[in-house]
Amino acid sequence: MSQNLQSVRGMNDILPAEAEFWELFEEAVSDRLKSYGYKPIRMPIVEPTPLFKRAIGEVTDIVEKEMYSFEDSLNGEQLTLRPEGTAGCVRAVIQHGLANQVAQRLYYMGPMFRHERPQKGRYRQFHQIGVEAFGFAGPDVDAEQILMIARLWGDLGLDDIRLQLNSLGQPEERARHRADLIAYLEGFQEILDEEAKRRLYTNPLRILDTKNPALQDMCAGAPKLIDYLGEASLAHFNGVQQILKDAGIPFEINPRLVRGLDYYNLTVFEWVTDKLGAQGTVCAGGRYDGLVQQLGGKATPACGFAMGVERLIALIRDSGGEPAPKGTDVYVVHQGETAARLAFRVAEGLRDNGIDVILHCGGGSFKSQMKKADASGALFAVVIGDDEAAAGEVQLKALRDEGVAQQRLKAENLAEVIIDQLLDTQEEEA
Repeated sequence: MSQNLQSVRGMNDILPAEAEFWELFEEAVSDRLKSYGYKPIRMPIVEPTPLFKRAIGEVTDIVEKEMYSFEDSLNGEQLTLRPEGTAGCVRAVIQHGLANQVAQRLYYMGPMFRHERPQKGRYRQFHQIGVEAFGFAGPDVDAEQILMIARLWGDLGLDDIRLQLNSLGQPEERARHRADLIAYLEGFQEILDEEAKRRLYTNPLRILDTKNPALQDMCAGAPKLIDYLGEASLAHFNGVQQILKDAGIPFEINPRLVRGLDYYNLTVFEWVTDKLGAQGTVCAGGRYDGLVQQLGGKATPACGFAMGVERLIALIRDSGGEPAPKGTDVYVVHQGETAARLAFRVAEGLRDNGIDVILHCGGGSFKSQMKKADASGALFAVVIGDDEAAAGEVQLKALRDEGVAQQRLKAENLAEVIIDQLLDTQEEEA
């Protein structure tokens, strides 16, 4: 007996009813991003492994433990399923010289991959929407992206999402803080957990982001990076805050907000909620001015963020904000050989007029077909038998409004009548 094949654990199918909601969500997000001048870009899901090692950092959890990497059997090249989108986007910008032409506002959406224990809102194949801006050095774009996200929450009907801000300063400022932080943490060797001990000399800043309750008091007393910022870094951070204050966007400064990737500098931010348990971050990002040059391009200031699609969809559903998928306009019911030929012509004629149509296929009685028409969510059923077909006529039945009488009309007049009734329906809903 052959074994039933199942999807890989943590890599989930998105079935039609769910996928319709995803499309509505993605359309709402892309509409908002485009309204701020961002344009779509699409990158491969497989990239050279060295790209992520150089961009993300050799001693990050992603590179050390979470990447799906393999050797290409054709040429021995080391390849990786992308664990995040920024590195690939920067690679594309460098490879095609985009930032050399003009400042760029870009966005992308699609699957990412990390080898970790699946849990609610966190999967081995997960989906992100990423936004990147290249060529803007000031705090205005940092703040603009945050304002854009705040508007998006309104578009999606989401509230109770809090904004946290911090500044990581510049590399030389972080180096001074890092030395003092290591010296401070060395005084707590007896309480450091294994994860903290592993990070102590490689990535001590990440220790401050620990969720271990036993380390919270120690972290609260640690040297704060914001106290090491120079005049220019402070001015940039204050500039971001001022724009947000002027726009009425509430925020809190979280000095322990560090992000998990090495490439960030200056502004970092997260939007967090208490409604998703431990996985409370739904959107995060910041500035990464050194990454383009680090990956071989010209020095280019950059800022961006990523949103977790699964987490945001879970949040929308928890808040009762899931929209109903749009039903089709017309379902064409037919029986008989002559009726079937007319049904095809009628369906294509309606589509020529911009009307969404499902043409029944597979035969069946009028009764069974009408059940399927009703279940489809269609607003109208067009019914064609051989008698109607012989006369070049159809029956039009409203499925959602019992007050509209069924009518028989010439096939060539059908599109005009349906369009008029659709417009009447839209006006009533407005």
